[in-house]
Amino acid sequence: MKDLIFEKRYCLSEEKEKIEVNIIDFYNEATEDYEFWSKDFNMHFGYYHPLRTNPFKRDHMLNEMNKQVLNRLGLNQGKGLLADLGCGMGGSIRYALRKNQNLSAIGVTLSEFQVQEGNKLLKDLNAVILKENYNHTPLTSNSCDGAIAIESFCHSGHDKSSFAEAHRILKPGGKLVIADAFLKKEAQKLCHGSSFAYKNLCSHWSLEKLGHIKKVVDELKKVGFKNVQVEDISFRVAPSVFHVPFAIVGFMFKKLWENGSLKKESLHNLKGSFYALLSGLHMQSFGYYLITCTK
Repeated sequence: MKDLIFEKRYCLSEEKEKIEVNIIDFYNEATEDYEFWSKDFNMHFGYYHPLRTNPFKRDHMLNEMNKQVLNRLGLNQGKGLLADLGCGMGGSIRYALRKNQNLSAIGVTLSEFQVQEGNKLLKDLNAVILKENYNHTPLTSNSCDGAIAIESFCHSGHDKSSFAEAHRILKPGGKLVIADAFLKKEAQKLCHGSSFAYKNLCSHWSLEKLGHIKKVVDELKKVGFKNVQVEDISFRVAPSVFHVPFAIVGFMFKKLWENGSLKKESLHNLKGSFYALLSGLHMQSFGYYLITCTK
């Protein structure tokens, strides 16, 4: 890891900086809450696989999502460098390196809390988490064998700059795998119920917006990706989404018992989780997809 040569490349508008600060504040304060959601600090939804995952055991499904994403990278057991663009506490990185000890990994996040605590969890692994913006990483061009973005690109609105940066850091033939929720129609065409859920979801989870799936595919191709494969896995993700109301109630009782109150960031997180569930019920407007593309 120490032998990597980094490039510094920053260019943020005032609007982007404001969004970035909101995301930092949210995750610096709310990340510890995610331990209630996942003992492995997987800050994403899960993937249900019949006969292989237990729908009543959330962490089984969350780690199955890690497995599905990593399988699509095709790194197998060879040496390679994995980039996790928006890595949170490094849950997916830890899963990847436990499965393939020949891998090394770099994660990027804007949260100082996630950097400090995540690196403690990675101390015995060949990986590091950096406090960096995934739209402007310090990684050298053509340096990574694979890149993943699990429910992270939504924080910058599935912006073209995120795809371009992923393309820049990947080696020729390297793959990017995105797991995230997307709109199936333009935001202005959402029905009243979908629009209400969408606006509140973005507000409480500090999301700039969700990308329109067809436009996202077009933009991935425009920045240079090829063989763009899109899988609608909404029904695979649904069992973990249905854990949300039970997790919300359990978390609230736990925090009220311990502290007598809930932090503002925790409340936002809980409300965002509720609106994620509500959005998931509008399946004509929202979908959860796995996107695999090659440089």
